[in-house]
Amino acid sequence: MDLADFDLGAFSLEGRRALVTGGNTGLGRAFTVALAKAGADVFVPSITDDGGVTRQLVTGCGRRYVEVEADITERGVPARVVAGCVEELGGLDVLVNSAGICVQAEADEFDREHWDPMVAVNMTAAFETAHEAGLVMTRAGGGKIINVASLFSFLGGRGSPAYAATKAGIVGFTKAYCDELAEHGIQVNAIAPGYFATAITEATRAAPEAARRVVEHIPAARWGDPADLMGATVFLASSASDYVNGHVLVVDGGYLVR
Repeated sequence: MDLADFDLGAFSLEGRRALVTGGNTGLGRAFTVALAKAGADVFVPSITDDGGVTRQLVTGCGRRYVEVEADITERGVPARVVAGCVEELGGLDVLVNSAGICVQAEADEFDREHWDPMVAVNMTAAFETAHEAGLVMTRAGGGKIINVASLFSFLGGRGSPAYAATKAGIVGFTKAYCDELAEHGIQVNAIAPGYFATAITEATRAAPEAARRVVEHIPAARWGDPADLMGATVFLASSASDYVNGHVLVVDGGYLVR
């Protein structure tokens, strides 16, 4: 492509169909709304009822929003979710594997009761959903898969070895699937959020000393706002990122450089 031919329309998601797991709460809602604002219709499987907040935000953009109650940790459910998205929206162009949990406990108390649910949600469900989406995208000749990693993909995970392990695993899975699916026109990337002001970090933000330590480690000198993730989401979901593959885009205000 000649440089003069590049058009900012490459960032548009007009006419795209997106599936965002857990896309009606926390950072998932930011991913969903970002895609809708860029022009995509969105299908959201979730086990959480948000009282219609996300639906209102998406339809306010003039886009379709379909929400279904689904536990994607149950074997076979991701296949039904992907099939439901294709049936409701007419196809699947973008998958954001957003669903995730973080359970914390000291090392001597962190046992299989803590470990297993996190692996099921953060790793296995993400794999199974991406696998099913990949089959659809391969037949269609292309697509975008965006996994959600974390700073814990690169750092230790005091208080939650399962979170650190699954988020490190997501990075490995992202790279492996890039290697497998790139030849089919599918880009597989990940977003690694830093410390964001969400319900998951409420306890830390409410503890003055802990909150101070976090902010002092961030060159931007503030907690991330979910809206800070929206541009990265649109970029990785759009044609503007067609030659970006197997990449982990860190959105952390500079945390990792300190």
